[in-house]
Amino acid sequence: MAQGSDSNDTSYTKSPSPGNKQGSSDDMRKVMRREKNRIAAQKSRQRQTQKADSLHLESESLEKENAALRKEVKRLTEEAKYLSMVLSNHESVCTGVNHEQLYGSHAPFHQHINIQHYPL
Repeated sequence: MAQGSDSNDTSYTKSPSPGNKQGSSDDMRKVMRREKNRIAAQKSRQRQTQKADSLHLESESLEKENAALRKEVKRLTEEAKYLSMVLSNHESVCTGVNHEQLYGSHAPFHQHINIQHYPL
């Protein structure tokens, strides 16, 4: 800390002459103002530290969530590749299917398709 900023250090204040009430009043106001300023600065630093801590926790949480979402995207991408392969293999076997109906409707696949569920 800078020299003279400690509120317990009275070396920077002049002792007023006993007959000078105005000087004493001004010195008291300065001391009070410095004390208020010191407390305000301390509170500001505490708020800044709390905000940094909060942002750090939020960042860690978002990183974990991001990792979980990336893992899910990878799993779903692999599942989509697997299902595309199954469909491709089936299309080469099944000749009696109107592909517009297959892709355009939500009707179940043919009964003769034997698909094992994608391993999770």
